[in-house]
Amino acid sequence: MYSRMLRCLLGSRRRAAMVVAFWVLIAGLLAGAAPALKSVEDNASANLPPAASDSMKARDLVRAQTPGQDATPAIIVVHGDGHDAAAGAAEAVTRITSALSGTARPDHVASVISTVTAPAAAADLVSRDRGAQLVIVPMTGSPSDKSFQNAVDEVRALAADRAGPTEVAVTGPAGIATDTVKVFSGGDKVMLLATILLVLAILLAIYRSPLMALVPLLAVGVAMRVAETTGALLADAGIITVSSQTASIMTVLLFGVGTDYALIITARYREALLDEPDRPRAMQTAVSRTAESVLASASTIVLAMFALLVAVSPALHGFGPYLALGVAVMALVAFTFIPALVLLLGGSVFWPGGVAEAAERSRGTGIWHRVAALVARAPVRVITAVLALLVVMSTGLLGYRESFNTLSGFRAATESERGQHLVQEQFGPGEIAPSTVVVQSRDDLRSSTAPAGIAAALARADDVSRVGQHPRFGDDGRTVFYDVVLDLDPYSSKALDAIGPLRETAQAAADAADVQDVTVLVAGETAQTADIRSALDRDTKLLVLLVLAIVTAVLILLLRSLLAPLYLVATLLLSFLATLGATTFVTVTVLGDEGIGNRVTAYIFVFLIALGVDYNIFIMSRFKQELRTLPPAKAISAALTRTGGVVSSAGLILAATFTVLMTQPIRELFQFGFAMAFGVLLDTFLIRPLLVPAIVRLLGDHALWPARPRRKTPPAPAVATPADGTAIPTGRLLRAFTRIAVIEACTWGGLLIGMYFKYIPKTTELGVRLFGTLHGAAFVAYVLLTVLVAIRLKWRLGRTTLFALLAAVPPFMTVAFEMWARRTGRLTEPI
Repeated sequence: MYSRMLRCLLGSRRRAAMVVAFWVLIAGLLAGAAPALKSVEDNASANLPPAASDSMKARDLVRAQTPGQDATPAIIVVHGDGHDAAAGAAEAVTRITSALSGTARPDHVASVISTVTAPAAAADLVSRDRGAQLVIVPMTGSPSDKSFQNAVDEVRALAADRAGPTEVAVTGPAGIATDTVKVFSGGDKVMLLATILLVLAILLAIYRSPLMALVPLLAVGVAMRVAETTGALLADAGIITVSSQTASIMTVLLFGVGTDYALIITARYREALLDEPDRPRAMQTAVSRTAESVLASASTIVLAMFALLVAVSPALHGFGPYLALGVAVMALVAFTFIPALVLLLGGSVFWPGGVAEAAERSRGTGIWHRVAALVARAPVRVITAVLALLVVMSTGLLGYRESFNTLSGFRAATESERGQHLVQEQFGPGEIAPSTVVVQSRDDLRSSTAPAGIAAALARADDVSRVGQHPRFGDDGRTVFYDVVLDLDPYSSKALDAIGPLRETAQAAADAADVQDVTVLVAGETAQTADIRSALDRDTKLLVLLVLAIVTAVLILLLRSLLAPLYLVATLLLSFLATLGATTFVTVTVLGDEGIGNRVTAYIFVFLIALGVDYNIFIMSRFKQELRTLPPAKAISAALTRTGGVVSSAGLILAATFTVLMTQPIRELFQFGFAMAFGVLLDTFLIRPLLVPAIVRLLGDHALWPARPRRKTPPAPAVATPADGTAIPTGRLLRAFTRIAVIEACTWGGLLIGMYFKYIPKTTELGVRLFGTLHGAAFVAYVLLTVLVAIRLKWRLGRTTLFALLAAVPPFMTVAFEMWARRTGRLTEPI
């Protein structure tokens, strides 16, 4: 069926032209129906903690109990100059307040809070030396709206015009959000142009043919258009979310992955032309021989992206679906559009060198023959040297630390950052982002002395600079709000660590005042950042396990091996540690970044593992193919020499595309781009051509255990012979084993259901003993049966047996079930 499909799509130039026309038509129709991607981008939710976190609950309480608190404040800091700084600052604040309070004030300005409109708040709005003042301007609307950003620009223009000789800057959440959008939007066009030019230059050097170099770029253009428009439609319908950062990474990801797939397919096409002069048949051969590896590569990336859906952090949770969509579309384009376009262009695609020269280059260059000889001659030395180098790179992790300060991540000067520094210098480090402690009780607290006692306790707490003069009561009288300013940088790790003790202090004071059914929460940017950190720590640990499981499963299915995925995944982990260490050393130790961006580590792991395994897939799948005619030692050398040039070229292009992210004026994108470029080059020129082949060379016939090399003459049908010498047909044994496995799986399923409905609601001693006996006996019996069958078949387990082995999953589920039940107190008896 697959061969018929290839003949249908690639059987002639006419059919190829129809495939190309189909993709162009689809891209055009979607472009006409979909909204612009930027119009549906959501950049706000990506910087928030999970909706169920304490800080978000506190934020909702503040908004519900104090109307008008849902506005986004812009903070204008006015700093006087010279000996009369106080008077100059006061006069400037008067002029700015008048301009922002009149009828000609900018849209979205809800009110103005300054020493002019609220003299009682002077203690909070005037610096200790009285040389600086703050003007708070609450602004309505969404910071992601263009009209909101224009309003912030108008506020800045008015403030600068009325400030006179004093220094003025607009910062705060409104200013930071506006500057973030500007910083991102300023680099999009530069990044796209740089990516295209860089990839085109590398492709011209690889192919030595202008038309062939354009084929991957055209394919990426089609895939990007289809993915962007489809993503815009899904985002507009509320099915997925897309942010500016996700869109930027999508651009470089599709250029890198798309050119990788194009190189793999066209290289196999040139190789097929050596034996098959008919171009359509040669292309069909090329696609069929690369389908398994390209499909495994795309599946790994797509599944890794979907793994992000288990994350509770909005920044990670919404990151995957759009990128998974892009890679899936790119894989479809690679299998259809790229081969069709190459066939449609005919022999001119190889101009000026011609078909013969292009086909001859597919035999491999001399350098990869020398690399293969080195690995064959001294595999132990190669492994030792590579491992030593990776360990040295990993030592950079000694300087690892994370940063949660958005403004410190801008690699371009912004007014909001300048304003933040002014506030910290004149008012204290914590004034830029005060926290709000929320205390809620079942009783009305307005006539109670408890609020004053809680305020006093908060003022005495560690790391607290000041507490607002008067607690604010909510509309229900049961909720009290305390404005608390820390004496720490609100985005520092120490400030994040202080949120928990702050909540505990308020809780202890409320308990001491005999407040009934009290709930204590903390709102504000510091509390939200602390919840973001907790969620990211949880998500990163979960993603590490899930992504490794996905990669291992794909490698098992691709290579039909249990051993190979283990050492291949181990090399990926070593590559990740070395990459993160090198990134930390360069960006933090050398370049002086405040730390690694809080989401960067998770991004690096997911992408580097998902993309890095591609090169292992390409060489190991070729190694598996070569084993059909060659012994393992020669097969790995042939795989290395045949794939060396094309895979290295693909890795170079992928690394180059990620390097383009380093042109972006955002710390997170710079660090992510550097790490991915470094890690891909590490996988391309160190792990894949040296470490992996050396391991395979040492393992020999066992490299794909339990599979064994099968060369030209097929082996006789496997027959399991018991000790008494009676032959047992393999098929019959497998069928019997499969039936037993199915029965076993059903038994475990029923046992799980019974445990849930009978024993978990009310655990009994009999139930615990019964469950323990069944669990232990059945599990031991099943494991012994599995090992017995495997030994009798000499570990040559077919596809049927592998499916049967999946029946071992329910026992492991019961183990996890027991652990959960005991941890939650539902199962207290030992088993």
